[in-house]
Amino acid sequence: MFGWLRRTLEKDTKKTFPFDWVGESVAGALYVSPPHHSANLRAGARLGMQLGRPFDLGEGGPGGWVIVHAPKLRLGKDTLVPDLAGWRRERMPELPQTAFFTLAPDWVCEVTASEMAVLDREKAKTYAREGVSHLWWVDPFKRLLEAYHRPEGEHWNRQGHWSGDALVQASPFEALELKLGPLWER
Repeated sequence: MFGWLRRTLEKDTKKTFPFDWVGESVAGALYVSPPHHSANLRAGARLGMQLGRPFDLGEGGPGGWVIVHAPKLRLGKDTLVPDLAGWRRERMPELPQTAFFTLAPDWVCEVTASEMAVLDREKAKTYAREGVSHLWWVDPFKRLLEAYHRPEGEHWNRQGHWSGDALVQASPFEALELKLGPLWER
């Protein structure tokens, strides 16, 4: 089954969905998602590999970032789990020793599918409210990357969209020419 359920937050809601599903609270509603499809997992892992070495490890790139896979974010009253998130090292010099991050990331990436569009749009509102400045949506089924930037105090501005085997230089990682083709390989 691929999709999501929306429920109003209640004390015993956790008992109503399987343990391996992901629950996120956004704007007072609980969204429950089944485990990702293998194509989503592969695209997210490959994107993390392409960005991690040059930006997190500083190997062959500028460094300066902390990039985390599926961090649990507690932002205001919301709990979100993006597929990837990144913090500039000047804002997060060390990874906190905690299960939840309360500092909003500088960049988030949601590896999505059309069934998740409603949830992704809701999460984008929370990310904007909490000061996230870069948002990427990756759809492995459409073979598409969409990049958005939000200058402080403004709305999300679409920076661009790329598909197929495109080579991409998208903010905040424009120092790297990202290869989309490997994200879609099966």
